[in-house]
Amino acid sequence: MGITGDLARYIVETSADQIPEAIIHEGKRCLINFLSVALYSSRDPSLDILLDVFQQEGSGRHASVLGSGVRTSLQNAALANGYLGHLEDYDDTHFPTVIHPSSPTLPAALALGEQLSTSGLEVLAASVLGMEACCRIGMAVHPYHYDEGWHITGTCGVFGSVIAAGRLAGLNTLQMAHGLGTAGTQAAGVREVFGSMTKPFHPGRSAQSGVLAALLAQRGFTSTTTILEGRRGFAAVMSEDSHLERVTNGLGEHWELTMNGLKPYACGVVNHPLIDAMIALRDKPGVTPESVESIRANVHPLVLELVDRPNPLVGLEGKFSYQHSMAVGLVDGGAFPAQYTDERVKNQIITELRGRIDATIDESLVEDAAEVTVTLRDGRAYTERVEHATGAPENPMTDRQLDDKFRALVGNVLSNARVERLLTSLWDLHQVENIGEVVRQMRVTRRHIRE
Repeated sequence: MGITGDLARYIVETSADQIPEAIIHEGKRCLINFLSVALYSSRDPSLDILLDVFQQEGSGRHASVLGSGVRTSLQNAALANGYLGHLEDYDDTHFPTVIHPSSPTLPAALALGEQLSTSGLEVLAASVLGMEACCRIGMAVHPYHYDEGWHITGTCGVFGSVIAAGRLAGLNTLQMAHGLGTAGTQAAGVREVFGSMTKPFHPGRSAQSGVLAALLAQRGFTSTTTILEGRRGFAAVMSEDSHLERVTNGLGEHWELTMNGLKPYACGVVNHPLIDAMIALRDKPGVTPESVESIRANVHPLVLELVDRPNPLVGLEGKFSYQHSMAVGLVDGGAFPAQYTDERVKNQIITELRGRIDATIDESLVEDAAEVTVTLRDGRAYTERVEHATGAPENPMTDRQLDDKFRALVGNVLSNARVERLLTSLWDLHQVENIGEVVRQMRVTRRHIRE
């Protein structure tokens, strides 16, 4: 076997104690961040659409849908939880590729872990290995793959999912290679659907596909063992300029997870330096929404490609509008889920301010940098330059900031006492003998608090 086989062998043969402590810690951070968003999103009525379909089709009761009392099949739980993790666009981002590695990978690990009563350490090990491979495969097809319109989280996410699920299911090297093949042929997701429910469906579907591929491989289901490097394999089909050496070079020595960032804002990551700038500018003398004549931003090209949407009609579209994100940054001093509701995108003050915002491409800027100038009606002007947005690898969220995010989001779903107990359990996850004990802490009776 070639690259696919080498990756499969590494995944199967690497023990949890061979993974650096710092990477296990990063895995905890990813899980805490993912659960904060997924639990908050469990209040969204769109989850009922998925649950209705699950109920109509019938399924087992093997794994939990987060933030609910519902237990369903492994595949359905992975789908629902992957969807919830990405619904608010508030999950992690691997900055070199813009992959969101947690949302397709962690639901698979949680589903299998819960069913098998796996230890917290083994769930963490399976998760970080899956996320690491997901990011490395993304690096192999980046940037052409994304530029052509593929949603890289949806496509590469299947590899993270099958690795996490397959490792917990006890696949051997050959089975893992076949699982990678079955997962890779299911890779899908296009960027045309951004701003709708189907965008978060992509990581959910990736999680579901990876679980299915792992379970099939466990039972002897075959596929190609060269899904990554084959003449008609993933890299060849998905990118005209691939670099497959990135998949395996330095495995176990260099970790792409160190380039993963956690989001302080509930929107596309390319918006974040602009929001940082607006929050800083709102403290300048005389700056109010009413006093602003114009706002001009210098941005990375991806801003205009991904989030140039001056008139979003619903909250989900607002997440892909740099104009809206900048406007709420100035008016509200933040860009949290409350800033991306249907009501907020229709607010008159916000709408009028969006019309005074414009951006120009600056090729010299990196993706997490921006420069913003606010000109007031009285002629005063202020400029703010952000070199690295909050949450970027060069300017990461601290563990304390992550705790604050978790409390703020999960506090909408669980009591304060339960939030603190769950947070402690997650930081101590490497000592937990059965992940199911932690999952049970997240079961609640669904009630809509965001209609």
